[in-house]
Amino acid sequence: MNSISRFFCFCSGVHIDTLQKHPTEHNKYIGIGATIFFTGLFAALSGGYAMYFVFKGDSGAVLFALFFGLLWGLAIFNMDRYIVSSIDKNASTWKQIAQATPRILLAIMIGIVISRPLELKIFDKEIKERLKISYINSQRTRIDTLNNSFNRKYTIELNKLQESKTQRDSLASGIETDRQKLNYEIFGNKTTETSGIMGYGPYAKRKEVELQQRTQNLDTLNAEIRRMEGFVANRKEFDGLLSERLYTGRQLDSLTSVAGFADRNWALGQLSFNPDGTKDVTTALAVTFIGLLFIFFECLPVFVKMMSSRGPYDHAVANIETTQEYTSDKDKDFEVTVTDNVQETRIHTETEKRKEIIKGKAERDLQNYDWNS
Repeated sequence: MNSISRFFCFCSGVHIDTLQKHPTEHNKYIGIGATIFFTGLFAALSGGYAMYFVFKGDSGAVLFALFFGLLWGLAIFNMDRYIVSSIDKNASTWKQIAQATPRILLAIMIGIVISRPLELKIFDKEIKERLKISYINSQRTRIDTLNNSFNRKYTIELNKLQESKTQRDSLASGIETDRQKLNYEIFGNKTTETSGIMGYGPYAKRKEVELQQRTQNLDTLNAEIRRMEGFVANRKEFDGLLSERLYTGRQLDSLTSVAGFADRNWALGQLSFNPDGTKDVTTALAVTFIGLLFIFFECLPVFVKMMSSRGPYDHAVANIETTQEYTSDKDKDFEVTVTDNVQETRIHTETEKRKEIIKGKAERDLQNYDWNS
């Protein structure tokens, strides 16, 4: 057995010295070990990628990602190795199923955890597009909210400005009409409101005076409108409306490139729906199948161990465990017997010692009695 085979056998959690005595079992446990190893490798890549986005922008992001990825991969590897090696092939089928059920549930949870960051990378382009839509909609909503708040706050001023603009437009339209009538009067164009006599007569002079007066009124109104517009513009700048703009394409690219793990995870969940809220079956199935693939890959070592028949290695392991249990029982019997014999000796010795003490005390009491007599 070469070093690579020994490594994969170690990954499967077998007793290598015992397995070497049964060459027919090598391929099975090498395959199980390789599956466990690559599951840990995928977990390391997934954890490192997720941690990279958590610390993205930090100077130590790559180091954090490498450290956490290695740590997470080793943790998943160790857990998978224990899960597979703890299934007893010498037990009955139902007992094996009972042993494997919680391990399969744990494997499903692990598969979901390690598949999510990899799904984020697989759908990276689609996620960025969905984030751009989200950022645009959020900014548009923010601008609309600010505008609505501003309109409610300055309702009187805005209504007055609108009335002034309406009055200005009406006055400007009237001035234009009167100027045309004045031209008709001067050049002798006959209408219902002109004399039809060419020349600069009294009617034309009166019309011109009225027109000049209305023009002055229009200039005064325009000045008032400009003053109110300046006031509104200052208030908008003070309230932050003028600084809010819809994002440009370059700004959206910058925002999506620094989006955090939570935003990207949210966008991945939104890929299953179209912008109008309907279900996007194709994308939803793609995301689901990729997740199921990693879940199946995580559960595969357990399934392989359960589906494999009881072989010479399992029989040898059962014999070794039986022998070790028998030896342990005999060691226990030995220690119990020795302890009992030692206890009896201690009891006998202590008994004799106390008898001697009592006997000596009785003799001294007798001598003192004779002397006093």
